[in-house]
Amino acid sequence: MTTPRKKNENINAVSGDDRVNAQLDAQKRANALLSSLESDNDGVISRAAVQEAFERAGLLLDDPRIRPVMGYLRHLAPEEAVDREALWDTFENSNLALITRMLEGRLAIPDFDDFTRRIKALFQEVCDIKTGSVADYIPQLARVDADAFALSVCTVDGQRFSLGRSDEPYCVQSTCKPINYAIALDRLGIDEVHSHVGREPSGQSFNELTLNASGLPHNPMINAGAIMCASLLEPQRSAADRFDAVMQTWHALAPGGKISFDNAVFLSERDTADRNFALAYFMREKGAFQPGVDLHAALDLYFQCCSITVDATTMGLIASAFANSGVCPISNERVFSGDIVKNCLSLMASCGMYDFSGEYAFTVGLPAKSGVSGSLFIVVPGVCGIALWSPRLDALGNSVRGLAFSKRLTETFAFHAYSDQNADDRRINPRRRLAVRTADDPVRLCAAAARGDLIELRRLVARGVDVNLADYDGRTALHLAASDGREDAVRFLLSHHALVAARDRWKSTPKDDAEREGHSRIVELLKGASDAPTKLVEA
Repeated sequence: MTTPRKKNENINAVSGDDRVNAQLDAQKRANALLSSLESDNDGVISRAAVQEAFERAGLLLDDPRIRPVMGYLRHLAPEEAVDREALWDTFENSNLALITRMLEGRLAIPDFDDFTRRIKALFQEVCDIKTGSVADYIPQLARVDADAFALSVCTVDGQRFSLGRSDEPYCVQSTCKPINYAIALDRLGIDEVHSHVGREPSGQSFNELTLNASGLPHNPMINAGAIMCASLLEPQRSAADRFDAVMQTWHALAPGGKISFDNAVFLSERDTADRNFALAYFMREKGAFQPGVDLHAALDLYFQCCSITVDATTMGLIASAFANSGVCPISNERVFSGDIVKNCLSLMASCGMYDFSGEYAFTVGLPAKSGVSGSLFIVVPGVCGIALWSPRLDALGNSVRGLAFSKRLTETFAFHAYSDQNADDRRINPRRRLAVRTADDPVRLCAAAARGDLIELRRLVARGVDVNLADYDGRTALHLAASDGREDAVRFLLSHHALVAARDRWKSTPKDDAEREGHSRIVELLKGASDAPTKLVEA
């Protein structure tokens, strides 16, 4: 009969076995992930291969989340082999969860190369549009290059891509309004904020001298509502402290971003602000402000916020925080709560594009905010933020190229809020891997093998997918690679124990397929492996 003491000892022994098994599983997992970085199936991982993997996934080499990895690689020559154990240590000292998702192809947009290629094509399509003119009611805005054009994308995983003059600063103008609204919600709560500003589209110009039936500005996305939100931002503090608090939020949304202030634009804004002053006095007459508000201080803060400068790369990162429910992707810092972002995006969707908002919601179907500097930022919730800058405006004050790009974006991708991402095969869903988009899930391995897509094959193997899975005809990935002459894919599959003797429903082996299609090099390769189907075959 087992004594209590021995029983406890047995339990401890089992626990010890479990720990050993867990360690072995973790080691096996690590080896599979590292193997996805091998360039020639020879067990060697070079510095260049690691850097290329990050760049191909859209993770910039200066991303703070992978700083230990880049610090280690910096001391190696480009083609020098890395020490696998040392490399894994740097992964663990970085953001291991992010790196694991990258190696397994599970980032927000798995096929980032394909996505950016299509975005670049859309960008180039609208580059030649020369209609519209720059805003001239503010002298400093009238002096910008009308043909400047920039774009930047940042996903909720921090995958980034920029085009054009993406590092050139520009004034945010009305694209500050969603951020000020979010700050007000964060400080005061939804009930207090909306006791001073409405949440319905006005149906009129952004600077129209009008209020709703309750004597409040219609929403925070027009000038009257933005002035009201500015008045709510900690009015008891000094002007300098209030502006510093706003800037701190911008820096939290885009750590390391190029965020500054254009004093000349601020002075120009204030000197040409008769309509905005009229709106403020109109609201004070109606009793819309909190008691004791300093009207001129509120207006100054509003003008200062409009005069903040960013570049497109920075604005893309800010937009991605809104796509990521208020969390900055590269710092993982929560700047706004999910509810605040939800409310903000709702108003951007209905009111963010001036009196073109209804048409934009219908044709594009995404939350967005424009500004008269030509600034536009678009939010694809749960996927990415997109920033554009092109100063040529239409009659309603929206960027002409920005609108053209927006329409092409949701014509190409299944991003429209109400598109059926599963049934609409006319549009691409970049959240799904290319292999998944072109084949049913059970045969995604075969689809990648047929295309010779080594990147996808490595990702699938890193995830633990069995290379000997077969489709409904019994054809394995090796059948497809051999039949289509994908020699590199054949070598990779053989190196991962693909069965040479596997037969499909017609009793054909991969070698039979290669012979039938005349791929003599693959035939010889398979003959060399046929006597030992589980032998590793070196490239």
